[in-house]
Amino acid sequence: MIGDAEIDVAEPGRLHEPVLLEQVITWLQPQPGGSFCDATVGMGGHARAILERTAPDGRLIGIDRDRDAIAEAKVTLATFGDRVTLVHAPFARARSVLEELGAVPVDGFLVDLGVSSPQLDRPERGFSFRSGGPLDMRMDQSAGETLGEFLRRVDEGELEHIIREYGEERFARRIAHAIVAARDGAGLDTTAQLAALVARAVPHHERHKNPATRTFQALRIALNDELGQLGAFLDGVTDCLKTGGRLCVIAFHSLEDRIVKRRLRALAGRDGGGPARLRLLTKHVVIADDEERARNPRARSAKLRAAEKL
Repeated sequence: MIGDAEIDVAEPGRLHEPVLLEQVITWLQPQPGGSFCDATVGMGGHARAILERTAPDGRLIGIDRDRDAIAEAKVTLATFGDRVTLVHAPFARARSVLEELGAVPVDGFLVDLGVSSPQLDRPERGFSFRSGGPLDMRMDQSAGETLGEFLRRVDEGELEHIIREYGEERFARRIAHAIVAARDGAGLDTTAQLAALVARAVPHHERHKNPATRTFQALRIALNDELGQLGAFLDGVTDCLKTGGRLCVIAFHSLEDRIVKRRLRALAGRDGGGPARLRLLTKHVVIADDEERARNPRARSAKLRAAEKL
């Protein structure tokens, strides 16, 4: 999956490459016969590598809240047969999914918090500001309100708060005011129109960064409750790991990474977090090397943290 900083360099049709693949394998240490959960399975790139290393009888449960991702993963992982179980669910429900399958505990967990390539590359999903699509932006198109519905009901103050807090956008007030004015008038029906509106509202544009990047990130996070999902997942993941089992989390922006860092430190008994349940494996975030960043620009903002169950 990819992060918000990569949206500007996305190339529709580019072959999917999972980010930080070698680093994920290094820290997860999948072994033959192991059981793993990829709680954001996406197109199945990381899952395939894990299954290859757990052959001949290792198992993987792949979870994703996007039905299209489950369909993609089913094709990618078809050769592994009944060693794979794919479930349509948000990753916050990973613990209950594993319990229902009788798969607790597992040897390792992976969560990749980025937006997937197909979500960005398909205009009809409403994630990208590069092409005109409907104001949808739902990770799970089978549930919840669309971005268009959300923008029609949210008040200006709340919208400003979302754009400022989740997008770290200093022109949040101007953007929120412009969105509400357009909403109450006419001409706010597509992602292209929204992106153009944001660009007009932002007085100073950064080089090599679309002015709508932060606003689209903020709206996506709010609409899909991404930070709430992350917190719920981290609260339950330790109980699903075997002793010595490992957790890898890939974040793409500072809000996510801050939550992951603080929660893992608390679970490791740091900062008054109570008895240690995890051992931190990565002292600092693990990032892509220069070769991967050059080969796959979508990996440039990926940040991996890993921990082990005590």
